[in-house]
Amino acid sequence: MNSLIWLAGGFSAVALSVHIVSLMLALTRCRKPLAVPAPASESGITIIRPVCGLDNYAEETLASTFFLDGAECEIFFCVASARDPVVPLVQDLIERHPQSNARLLIGNDHISDNPKLNNVVKGWRAATKDWIAIIDSNVLLPKDFIGQLMAARRADTGLISAPPICAAPEGAWAEIECAFLNSYQARWQYVADALGLGFAQGKLLFWPRHVLDRAGGIARLGEELAEDAASTKIVREAGLHVHLLRRPVAQPLGWRNARDVWNRQVRWARLRRVTFPLYFAPELLSGAMMPTVAVAVTALGLGLPVVAATGLFLVTWYGSEALFVRAAGWHFRSLSPLAWLLRDMLLPALWVKAWTGSDFVWRGHAMSVATAGSDSRD
Repeated sequence: MNSLIWLAGGFSAVALSVHIVSLMLALTRCRKPLAVPAPASESGITIIRPVCGLDNYAEETLASTFFLDGAECEIFFCVASARDPVVPLVQDLIERHPQSNARLLIGNDHISDNPKLNNVVKGWRAATKDWIAIIDSNVLLPKDFIGQLMAARRADTGLISAPPICAAPEGAWAEIECAFLNSYQARWQYVADALGLGFAQGKLLFWPRHVLDRAGGIARLGEELAEDAASTKIVREAGLHVHLLRRPVAQPLGWRNARDVWNRQVRWARLRRVTFPLYFAPELLSGAMMPTVAVAVTALGLGLPVVAATGLFLVTWYGSEALFVRAAGWHFRSLSPLAWLLRDMLLPALWVKAWTGSDFVWRGHAMSVATAGSDSRD
């Protein structure tokens, strides 16, 4: 019995220490910097924005492509079907900004089971620049975005990416999705980057074109169900690194419902499980729930007040998370800690769900992780 008590106490202490250290480590990589001017001598970049349907804040996110400071850009909006409801919006934006070098490309090149990649291919083939940024349609770009991209380049850069940070959540479930995206997923992505284990995130893939061409071209991204997992493996095979922007990209959420949030998290968890199983397996121990149970067991065994012990532990856990979010300049409300608590209560069920199924639906496409591994984000 004594050994169980000390084991539970040791686990909770280690878990809290890892939690706090990870927050500190992530903060060194993503504390909000000042605006970054774009180098005037750059020859320009290509921006490819795959579009499909009308997301919340679609006009704002797509319009932000036209207001970037710095180097010359050529812009390709890619859509699979001329009947897509987003087409009139894109056409209107291009007409309202005639000075931009922007085009709408329509068509679907089936090179993989990934519908997003099939949509992007035509933009990649049309690109004339040496650096190509593939950016999801629901990302809001700041004016100094090009400067941020250029500042992130290093000698060993094979790819530059960035996690999404939620903005403008509306409703309880949008707050919970924000809890997943920000101080959980984005935080751990920055920790991996700080440890030299950076991995790509499909919201932004900024390629030096020659890296992907030498690896066999854009078709190689079809080796996984989603392009970000394939991108990570290609870069690592080349002996290079995925580097993250110092400032994450913003994704305005708007309204979210429970089913969509849960299904999206299940999809991502199943894809992580298939793509990087050794990294995914410890996720069962992440979040505050398992350590809190260990604190309760320890307090009960030592004759201490259980409610007071677990309450102090949770205040320390989420208090440190709150300090991190505020220092990083990310979304925070007085009820955010409650959203974090609900997120952590869902994590064990999410982990089990990831191991007990393979199917999911992505943008209306029925898919299965049983046939390939990937890590997809919409």
